[in-house]
Amino acid sequence: MPNSDQHGADARAETVFDIDTERLARVYAEALLAAAEKAGKGDVILEHVEALTGEVFRRNPDLAAMLTSGFVARRRRDQTIRNAFEGRSDPLFVSFLLVLNNHDRMHILPAVAQAYRQLLDARARRVRVLVSSAVPLTDGEREQVKALAHAYDNLEPMLVESVDPELLGGLRLQIGDYVFDATLRNRLESIKNQLIARSSYAIQSGRDRFST
Repeated sequence: MPNSDQHGADARAETVFDIDTERLARVYAEALLAAAEKAGKGDVILEHVEALTGEVFRRNPDLAAMLTSGFVARRRRDQTIRNAFEGRSDPLFVSFLLVLNNHDRMHILPAVAQAYRQLLDARARRVRVLVSSAVPLTDGEREQVKALAHAYDNLEPMLVESVDPELLGGLRLQIGDYVFDATLRNRLESIKNQLIARSSYAIQSGRDRFST
């Protein structure tokens, strides 16, 4: 199953889907989640679907291309799914893949994974917090970030951490559409913009006085 670094990479490269794909993916994700929760396997299925669309597809691009290609016969894709996943993955997940394939919709699997994760997080009142820092967080810093995220939206935060050496100190948090940037680079940029604004105001004020 994917580790936190892989989750971080996935989060930084969030896929953008067209509206029709998103709607269709959500329908399948809702059906999958209903079946998974009935079996008490909500998080287990999430691990499977994210592992396949993340780590497995990255390590096996040929497999990813074959499973999602419309030029490969459905029967061949069906047999590949059975050979690759039966006995290795949860039977519910394998059945879902076979259903997607039977309707020639394996190509929407990444969108299904994203929709499934969002639905599961919403039901569990969880929020994913994307955390970028110049160096790995300590346990104490991690708890502080969780407290900040919890105070922001009163949901249970799940940190998705990534290390970006290019950040000039500090950290950047993203909670939904809200971005909290405490990096030195951002502070320097803010100071620069303030100085530019003040200079522009001073110049404009001088022109106004001159005109008067």
